[in-house]
Amino acid sequence: MRVVIAEDSVLLREGLTRLLTDRGHEVVAGVGDAEALVKTITELHDQSALPDVVVADVRMPPTHTDEGVRAAVQLRKAYPELGVLVLSQYVEERYATELLAGSSRGVGYLLKDRVAEVREFVDAVVRVARGGTALDPEVVAQLLGRSRKQDVLAGLTPREREVLALMAEGRTNSAIARQLVVSDGAVEKHVSNIFLKLGLSPSEGDHRRVLAVLTYLNS
Repeated sequence: MRVVIAEDSVLLREGLTRLLTDRGHEVVAGVGDAEALVKTITELHDQSALPDVVVADVRMPPTHTDEGVRAAVQLRKAYPELGVLVLSQYVEERYATELLAGSSRGVGYLLKDRVAEVREFVDAVVRVARGGTALDPEVVAQLLGRSRKQDVLAGLTPREREVLALMAEGRTNSAIARQLVVSDGAVEKHVSNIFLKLGLSPSEGDHRRVLAVLTYLNS
């Protein structure tokens, strides 16, 4: 896996680089601001060397507001095949929703605290690089909890709500089954019921169904 890291904290940038390289991945570039990120990705694309995934901080210089996520959205539109995983200190619902509003290919939004859980963080980067989804559980909780379609969600059973939250984190049916200690068949039934109750047609690919659910809940 080839990765570009965009993080203005040199210490954190070097730490992320070490985490990934120690596990056999290649960090092809590390930059400290959004402008440099866009320039680097453009140059790599022109060299036919586009990375598999970008890991970027939401807030970057010069204003430390939304430069990172703006660059991420811009890159997703320009290079749909590029996975984008953004890191944030807090759950910022507007940024998460904006990032999820585009292409259904690889996308992730994690809180920086998640980086300390090394295996989960690296798994999330790999999943996004492969076109999947990786959403922090706290992000999922806010997106689902603030939905304006609570009347529709009210039709879900408690177990279906659990399954929906795990789906939105980017987990496969098998992973959900392991987490809830139930059979794969039981999870498949819950997933079918969820799509039926939400008026959604199941799509092939875990990340597509996740984004369909989140888009519906936040439209």
